[in-house]
Amino acid sequence: MTGKVLVAVFSASGVTKRVGEEIARIAGADFYEIIPKEIYTGDDLNWMNKQSRSSIEMNNPMSRPEIAGTVSDMAIYDKVIIGFPIWWGVAPRIIETFLENYDLDGKTIIPFCTSGGSGVGRSDEELHKNVKGDVKWENGTQINRPDETMIKKWLDGVL
Repeated sequence: MTGKVLVAVFSASGVTKRVGEEIARIAGADFYEIIPKEIYTGDDLNWMNKQSRSSIEMNNPMSRPEIAGTVSDMAIYDKVIIGFPIWWGVAPRIIETFLENYDLDGKTIIPFCTSGGSGVGRSDEELHKNVKGDVKWENGTQINRPDETMIKKWLDGVL
C-alpha cells in the first residue's frame, strides 16, 4: 500500500461504523465518522413511512443533509475508503454531501457498503456523479461484519 488512507463512514445503526473501524485498523488508516448535524432517530429511519426524514431525503435527489464536522486536512490523503449503509438501493444522501464538500482530485475512492438486503447495487455509479476532478474509483463491495480475513483479502485488491 502506498499513500495515506482515510476511512470515512456514515452509520445510522452502528454496523457500518464497526466495519469501518476494523477496515481502518487493518489498513493502518485514519478513521472519520460522518455524523449528521441532525442525528437520525428511529422514526427518521422508518423506511416504511413515506413521510419519514430518510424517505423524504432519498426521494429527493437534490437533498444534502448537513454534516456536523469536517475532515481536518483532506489533502493529506491519497485514498479514501467511503462506507455507508444501503438505503433505497443506493448510498444515503449524506454521502453525496460528504463527497461534494471536498476536493478529491487525484485521489482514489474505494466504496464499501453494509446492507441487510441488497448489495452495492447502483450506488457505485450514482456516487461518481457527485465527484469532480480526476478521481480513480475502485469497485465497491459489501461487507456486513468486521471479518478480518475477508477485509484483508479485499484491501489487498484495492490498496
